[in-house]
Amino acid sequence: MTACGLKSNLKADLPDKKRTELELYLTATEAYDLLKKDGKNILFIDVRTQAEVVSLGMPTFADANVPYLRKKQNENKKDLVVVNNDFVPAVEARLKEKGLHKQSTVLLICHQGNRSARATNALAGVGYKKVYHVTDGVTGWKKSDLPWADDTQ
Repeated sequence: MTACGLKSNLKADLPDKKRTELELYLTATEAYDLLKKDGKNILFIDVRTQAEVVSLGMPTFADANVPYLRKKQNENKKDLVVVNNDFVPAVEARLKEKGLHKQSTVLLICHQGNRSARATNALAGVGYKKVYHVTDGVTGWKKSDLPWADDTQ
């Protein structure tokens, strides 16, 4: 199945930080419609931190929370935010668990669509071709009143 991309007139309005190498974009509503039609053949990952998911919940249709960024302390015990080196292997493991493969459609969502764009590029960099990022993030998901799970613990 081929997912539809963001309407071309909206695509032109995307800020650079939300653009991806693959140029595959969906709004929250488009992602939801696609998941309703073919969710068993799509991996839907929330890339926000675990703390965000625990405190705010996540889309009901999400298969997993695989954070793209994580906190790490430097030698001065100061918190730094760094890329999660386990991101790509964790996504690959989730694909296998769902009976999917690297050529399957993957949807990524974060808070506002910035981290999911970076996460999309990370997957594109290792050969993924059908990775869509939700440009309006969970903010758009909630604003559109789409199914949401508050209790994710």
